[in-house]
Amino acid sequence: MDIFLQEAISEAEKGLRKGGIPIGSVIVYQGKILGRGHNQRIQKGSVVLHAEMDAFENAGRQTASVYKDCTLYTTLSPCPMCTGAILLYGIPKVVIGENKTFMGGEELLKQNGVELTVANDHKCIELMENFIKNNPRLWNEDIGR
Repeated sequence: MDIFLQEAISEAEKGLRKGGIPIGSVIVYQGKILGRGHNQRIQKGSVVLHAEMDAFENAGRQTASVYKDCTLYTTLSPCPMCTGAILLYGIPKVVIGENKTFMGGEELLKQNGVELTVANDHKCIELMENFIKNNPRLWNEDIGR
């Protein structure tokens, strides 16, 4: 397994242990993790702290030239908000752990030239299937339903 996808999964598991939704993300620049995060909407009462947004926040301010040389790893297909952030900052490549339990803005990313890799990783699928089954209200809230 890709080491950076494994790091995103570790972030997802960390979020789950803290009572949150098990989605994790890392942003990689020149072979090193620039920012990491996990969904913290529940833990922090936030409306925007999805895993990708948390990873951006933890990466700190970066120049456009840095973002244009990054790969974002996420355990779940990015929602419309996170898709927008990926496009806004010009991230050229996204590695998605799975899109079976939720299909986000992948078509919009492709239409804008973002290279996508979908791993359909069994651990990512298992984390989300179990969470959705046990917490349907929280999951629907997270995706705006």
